[in-house]
Amino acid sequence: MIEIRNLALPLSAGLPTGETQMRATAARRLGVAEERIELVKLLKRSVDARRKSNVHFVATLGVTLAAAGESEAAVVARIADSDVYVAEAPQAPAAPRLAAAPALRPVVVGTGPAGLFAALTLARAGARPLVLERGAPVDERIRAWSAFVRDGVLDPDSNIQFGEGGAGTFSDGKLTTNIKNPRIRTVLEALADAGAPEEILWQAKPHIGTDHLTGAVRRLREEIESLGGEVRFKTRLADLVLGADGALTAIVIRTAHGREEIAADTLVLAVGHSARDTLEMLHARGAAMSQKAFSIGVRIEHLQRVVNRAQYGGAATHPALGAAEYKLSCHLRSGRSVYTFCMCPGGEVVAAASEPGGVVTNGMSRFAREGVNANSAFLVNVGPADFPSTHPLAGVEFQRTWERAAYELGGRDFRAPAQLLGDFMQGVPSSAAGGVEPTYSLGVAYTDLACCLPEFAVAALREAAPIFDRKMRGFTKPDSLLTGVETRSSSPVRVQRDDSLQSNIRGIYPCGEGAGYAGGIMSSAVDGIRCAEALLTAVSGTR
Repeated sequence: MIEIRNLALPLSAGLPTGETQMRATAARRLGVAEERIELVKLLKRSVDARRKSNVHFVATLGVTLAAAGESEAAVVARIADSDVYVAEAPQAPAAPRLAAAPALRPVVVGTGPAGLFAALTLARAGARPLVLERGAPVDERIRAWSAFVRDGVLDPDSNIQFGEGGAGTFSDGKLTTNIKNPRIRTVLEALADAGAPEEILWQAKPHIGTDHLTGAVRRLREEIESLGGEVRFKTRLADLVLGADGALTAIVIRTAHGREEIAADTLVLAVGHSARDTLEMLHARGAAMSQKAFSIGVRIEHLQRVVNRAQYGGAATHPALGAAEYKLSCHLRSGRSVYTFCMCPGGEVVAAASEPGGVVTNGMSRFAREGVNANSAFLVNVGPADFPSTHPLAGVEFQRTWERAAYELGGRDFRAPAQLLGDFMQGVPSSAAGGVEPTYSLGVAYTDLACCLPEFAVAALREAAPIFDRKMRGFTKPDSLLTGVETRSSSPVRVQRDDSLQSNIRGIYPCGEGAGYAGGIMSSAVDGIRCAEALLTAVSGTR
């Protein structure tokens, strides 16, 4: 197969009839007749909107030529362009396989991306893992969240943060990452095989959307079970039993029926960034932990059509483009960094609390991204110097302080405090929405968000807003809506691990976002695979 990179394509190539245009463009680029092209395959595609008068796609195409005539290698040699080359079939990392299942089942705690892909890797290797999830299966979890939205009664174990699929299940389902790892393709293909849209295999910025994620995580769990794994829901890791040498010998779980001790000498700890009670237990048991930087801020909502126009200009309504995204950042004179994160085109702001007495916001989009509003986290970095003490879990207490302040400010009923951006910039409370109606499903209380944010965060957000407006016109429209608070962008703690990916408590593999080693669905899933591979290496006794 010949691959052609950096190929400019018109927007019409993104319509259902676009294959004809891709074929013709590829033929011209290769200097061959269209009839010679046996197959043309889209491998990657992004939008180039740097010049609003010429918004177009940039693609990588895979082209197979018919056998008769000039060979593919000869075509590539004739063109002599580094963007045109004969592609070798990608080699996925060799999947580990055990000769026999371990005497003691490896345990995986958590079914977010890290835990799910760790368990899948173990199951495919023949290790028959035991998977524990404090929350409910995904369908039951959706019902619990719907009840929370309807009644305002929080289930602390089954909510936006906890339950099958983890926090990423109720998100935009972004599969972008800054890491470079061959396991990324493994994750994408597993998700596509589990029912995610085929587009994730070629989109430059792939996303699934919460509506497809729910089905995908269910099917991945079913594969784990079909390979001999066992998944127990509504089961919380309550304690660890350590031997005289300090290594893991058993775990204690808690369910509605009481406590149970299970012999175990290996455990992948993929509990997510909100399992605060588990982190407290680990600290009490002597796990090495350290403070970690994270971020705090709000969700900002704009009308999606304003974002589309800012990003795509006159092409904003083209049917091949869909809802536009943005990603903004700046470094301030104060030394603070401000950035947007987890931007959800055509999405909604969701209630992401996992503890009574605290308000937490997050964002969510469905695959079609067809909502009226766009929303994004609008965040300021927080470091250990901002924490109230040097305790490893002091960042958790910092988060709780501002989540509780938001709960009080919202009216103590899980409504979220909200403010128009124009009022926030002037330091005056808001009393009603402007042109952007809030999407936060439990309702908002209009107020002054400075009352539930640190002073440094308020100052940094105010300073950054006009900088962002210069980068994306319309960002500072006065009726843009801020909803607070967002505190769970990443974990405030790191559970230390060594080169074997184990904790100082031998047999425990801290993993994913909650342990401080990932940030998002893709990097968490890859870290889950890496930890499972390290566990398999240790179990098999090979190095």
